[in-house]
Amino acid sequence: MSENRKKTIDVALNRVEGDLELRIEHEDGVVTNAWSKGIMYRGFENMLKGRGALDGLVLTPRVCGICGTAHLLTAAKALDMISGAQLPVNALLVRNLAMMAEHIQSDLRHGILMFMQDCHNPAYAGLPLYGEAVRRYQAFKGRSVIGAIGMTKKILEIVAILGGQWPNSSFIVPGGVASVPTFNDIVNCTYIINLFTTWYEEQILGCPLERWQQVRSEQDLQAWLDESDAHRDGDLGFFIRFARLVGLDRLGRGHGNFVSFGQLELPQGSAVRGRTADPLLLAAGFIGQGQAPAGCDQELVTEHVAYSHFVDYPGGLHPSEGLTQPYVSPYEIIKYSFCKAPRYNGRPAETGPLAQMLTSGHPLFADMIAAGGPNAYVRELARLTRPAELLPAMKTWAGEIDPEAPFYHSVREIPDGHGYGLIDASRGALGHWVEISRQKIAHYQIITPTAWNGSPRDHDGVRGPWEEALIGTPIADPDNPVEIGHVIRSFDACQVCSVHLLTNNAPATGRSRCVRV
Repeated sequence: MSENRKKTIDVALNRVEGDLELRIEHEDGVVTNAWSKGIMYRGFENMLKGRGALDGLVLTPRVCGICGTAHLLTAAKALDMISGAQLPVNALLVRNLAMMAEHIQSDLRHGILMFMQDCHNPAYAGLPLYGEAVRRYQAFKGRSVIGAIGMTKKILEIVAILGGQWPNSSFIVPGGVASVPTFNDIVNCTYIINLFTTWYEEQILGCPLERWQQVRSEQDLQAWLDESDAHRDGDLGFFIRFARLVGLDRLGRGHGNFVSFGQLELPQGSAVRGRTADPLLLAAGFIGQGQAPAGCDQELVTEHVAYSHFVDYPGGLHPSEGLTQPYVSPYEIIKYSFCKAPRYNGRPAETGPLAQMLTSGHPLFADMIAAGGPNAYVRELARLTRPAELLPAMKTWAGEIDPEAPFYHSVREIPDGHGYGLIDASRGALGHWVEISRQKIAHYQIITPTAWNGSPRDHDGVRGPWEEALIGTPIADPDNPVEIGHVIRSFDACQVCSVHLLTNNAPATGRSRCVRV
């Protein structure tokens, strides 16, 4: 009888950047199994082989239309390592500012334009916050939507000022940056940072950054929410009220493992300090379920393909040895995704703003995870509040740029060698592993954040992070599984372009069908 109650649905998630299909198995209104399918092969690694050593600086920003600066920086860091380049302080400052501007626009666009759209899903039409959600988040009309579109466009002007354009800029190069900002450029960047900070304080937080930074525990968070109407009425306050009302803290637990490659090097002599002893503002690290944070060793990263549409190899391979040989057989019944399955020390790990806050020692998120474990609520809370960690550093670093000092140390050629660049892009851990031979790229391997989060099963049959996070999710209406959308969007899925999924050829029993969320 139990088997007769099991049903499958194919879920098409709109509002993601990516070719993403989800197959969900549910029984008695609860998800019992899940398969995450990346359905488009990109093959950037193979496109790069045989090209000039510097070509990755032009091609890899095209991997993603949202995170182009992150790919550019990661590619440049790999070549910095191979060439032994020593970066001027100004170069670090400019790189950091551009990277933070891209993060902030992504965090707020995702939070307001993507995640919060589900607050006015018809499933919530009878809730007391529904009318307010429509007024705030209705597509292209809502008050918060209009504000977020305008201000995130404004913060991206920093990348254009420093790098000449956004997206797909190539101003970060081995040895520093190829552009030299003038005094007026720096003034303009500072003006934009101050303008955005004012909007973020008024519209998102409902309080000054300094007040938010005093929130160090879940008890502090409740006190902050109760403190004033401005706190409750900001977009962050609305999100907290909505999340508690619909139970987002009970959705999307997952494996409980976290990985961050860290980012934002602290330049020598800077007044900016991180929360840890790590030489990065946001520290790298790995956290296993129930374990204390530990350092992150890239040697422990492997990629598995047992369930991916690639030629098989046993177990996992380190990216420096990784193979990208796509293979799809018409008789294949096991493999189901063009995503590989990255693992850290053999374990799946989620990545993103929450992982970053935990490895960086943020007390609020450490307290929330200790009390309730990971969930959709705390993931999105980390994303909406990460700009509060970045904006003060941005303002300080803009003021520390010296237009008269160097921005580049000459790198005449890229020698033969192996290198890697590791950073946290907007959605989490991003790595480029590169081999240069005779001034050409001999090997290139990229692991993106969504490869971590949206991976299929590995060699041991262990689910990827958001596959696992879906297990146990209640579905009130299989024709409108908004709960699935909450869980996946809490990871900020990004797999290239929007998804359009057609109904499969299932028999007319109602056991398998396609729905759109």
